[in-house]
Amino acid sequence: MKKKDVLDLIRYHTEHNDAAFRTQAYNIAKEFAESGDTQLSEYILALISNANTLVPQSASMELDSTFLTKRTVVRTSLPLPEPIANDIQGVLNAIGRNIGIHRFLFHGPAGTGKTESVKQISSLLQRELYVVDFASIIDSRLGQTAKNITKLFNEINQFPQPEQMVVLFDEIDALALDRIDSRDVREMGRATSMLLSQMDELSEQIMLFATTNLYSKFDKAFIRRFDATIDFGRYTNEDRSDIAVSILNGYSKQFSFIGKNTRLFKKILANAGILPYPGEMKNIIRSSIAFSKPDDENDYLRRLYTALVPNGSETIQDIHALHDQNFTLREIEILTGISRSTVAREIKEASNE
Repeated sequence: MKKKDVLDLIRYHTEHNDAAFRTQAYNIAKEFAESGDTQLSEYILALISNANTLVPQSASMELDSTFLTKRTVVRTSLPLPEPIANDIQGVLNAIGRNIGIHRFLFHGPAGTGKTESVKQISSLLQRELYVVDFASIIDSRLGQTAKNITKLFNEINQFPQPEQMVVLFDEIDALALDRIDSRDVREMGRATSMLLSQMDELSEQIMLFATTNLYSKFDKAFIRRFDATIDFGRYTNEDRSDIAVSILNGYSKQFSFIGKNTRLFKKILANAGILPYPGEMKNIIRSSIAFSKPDDENDYLRRLYTALVPNGSETIQDIHALHDQNFTLREIEILTGISRSTVAREIKEASNE
């Protein structure tokens, strides 16, 4: 760690620049993690998340709104591929420098960490997170949706402590589809136009994030309203595998009734083909653990094999198919429940034929 990093950290603290202080502390934690000192890195991140010494002196105020819902955020581990993680760090850097960059669009397939990244950013910045309720904004009455958008932004811009606020338009496709798309009704075209106008007037102190799975369908003028866009679709299959292992390791620490077998899990992943994105993978792992037999520490691994490997429900009891997938005798025993000696004998007999 460089001396300049420490000096900057102290300077941001004395200047009461909370956002910059947190960003610098995050950078230091990341540097420790990259050097191998993960324990110290996690300790610093925990301090950033839980510290109350940097909370502004004025009490946090609730926003009374028809269109916004406050979300409580719990700081958790968020494994991301390096290119995306670097972009998230760039977002934190931009916010910390306070130069007017405050509108961000996260796009990519479902389950890639878009919404969760916004939550963790708000946690790191110690800002309140408010999520836009589209059900209360979109109205079937002519012109009412556009009026509701105006009311929404009026409430946001009048927030008494804008520097403590993050606004999330989760799945903003409901309002931002291309206005010239023939399938888009005229009323929603007017709503999109009003949204563009209101975004131009948004206070620079308020951090606005939007997420979408339908980026290609967006009005180009809408995309230009954002200071930065981040593509969350940049996962290689290796990234998905590494993150799956990270997710499982997290659950292994929580639940003592499951046996940790990272090597076997990696082999299951290797035979799964194209892996699902982290959001779906997390659900698969969680369900496999939840439904596993309480007296069998390996049952969740069998469920994972069945859920992830093509035709897994058919091959889970096929000793020869499992052997062809490069599972060891012990691993086949775990997956099938058939003794290792029986597995070895059947494989030997088959090889002698």
